[in-house]
Amino acid sequence: MKTLAIALYALRRNILRSVLTCLGIIIGIAAVIAMAEIGRGSARAIEQNIAKMGANIVQIDPSDVVKAGISSGAGGQVTLVPADADAIRRECSGVRWISPSVDGHLQVIYGNKNYAPQNVQGITPTYLRIRGWTEMAQGKAFTDEDVKRSAPVCLMGQVPAHELFGSDSPVGKEVRVKNVQLRVVGLLAPKGANALGRDMDDVVLVPWTTLKFRLIGLRQSAAAQQITATTDVNEMASLTKLYPGQQMQLYPDESAAQLMDFPLLTRFTDVDDIFVAADSAQQLPELKRQITALLRERHQTPASAPDDFRIRDWTEITETLAASTRLIGNLLLCVSLISLLVGGVGIMNIMLVAVTERTREIGLRMAVGAKASDIRKQFLAEAALLCLAGGGAGIALGRGVSWAVTALLGWPTIFSLPAMLAAVMVSGMVGLIFGLYPAWKASRLNPIDALRYEH
Repeated sequence: MKTLAIALYALRRNILRSVLTCLGIIIGIAAVIAMAEIGRGSARAIEQNIAKMGANIVQIDPSDVVKAGISSGAGGQVTLVPADADAIRRECSGVRWISPSVDGHLQVIYGNKNYAPQNVQGITPTYLRIRGWTEMAQGKAFTDEDVKRSAPVCLMGQVPAHELFGSDSPVGKEVRVKNVQLRVVGLLAPKGANALGRDMDDVVLVPWTTLKFRLIGLRQSAAAQQITATTDVNEMASLTKLYPGQQMQLYPDESAAQLMDFPLLTRFTDVDDIFVAADSAQQLPELKRQITALLRERHQTPASAPDDFRIRDWTEITETLAASTRLIGNLLLCVSLISLLVGGVGIMNIMLVAVTERTREIGLRMAVGAKASDIRKQFLAEAALLCLAGGGAGIALGRGVSWAVTALLGWPTIFSLPAMLAAVMVSGMVGLIFGLYPAWKASRLNPIDALRYEH
């Protein structure tokens, strides 16, 4: 305590110089605090933005198909059926909600106005829970019974509602899509843009059966699609096998010619996507593995063949954005640490000057019995006090900067206690490290030479 009292008295003799010496530490600590809190706020904002898209989601869609060297792109195959969604719900663990989905890009008409939303999507009511759309701005969501009977109802997002109805409520009114009248039963709550920049309010949601069988029609069966122009017509028209030598079937399979003449529609079968919400993010890897094994078994995919579907984990988007945020935050912290080093060099410089100025004082103290260790402790204490004082002021300044950023710029910031504790520890270490050499130099002075020293 006596050493600290002596060090504090020595610093108070020249307050302005002490304050200027602390300035580098103050700026460095403030930068560390502000960058840490802004970084945490940005990460939280990204998490909330991803949560708007839906948390812990797995999206399953058909893979592409390649014919004659030409790829159909994603969703080119007819592989996913509603029964797949039922099987996933029944046999895979960790499934919280699941919903098949059908996509359509259609024109919505009301009176003399028309608008084409980014997506007219066919879903089940559980899709709203998957995407975190549990509350309606107006009206209510359609039901599972509406899905079963392909009811002509829809939910409207904020953007198409504004384009078609202006400031009026769309609930209870009817819009026309491909000459089909759809009654608006609910107005979706606003969600804004997602992390990918897509406006999630620019959507119209309908029962998937309504979209599939009333609006966009049905695709042909995969069997009919396999008939190509290279098929030998003579072979199809051949009557050489009037009586099959194998076991007689009550209803023989249709010939290739019949498939060409009467292509079968896959009614109540194919869907464009299946959305699955897991109970937690930790269960996603195991859930993806179970879904893959189940769908390969259901689709009778050979072991050597690739999957006829794709599974996308939306947490990959979160991890990518979070990694980018962490990288930027670490870069900013490195810049802040550089300012701490500059402040430490400033403290070393001032302490060396203090040793030179107080050489006679050091010699006098050593002459009356002070040991070299006492002189070393005194100068180390002075350097540590400078850094700790700078750390305290830097914490206050950093918090003030964070508050100003939130108040003036609207950027989110989150209080960071670990950053404050680290700032105090770092400032103390800077004082000890950069005050060590001046303290050692002071303790090495010869008392006789120090007493004879003149400025």
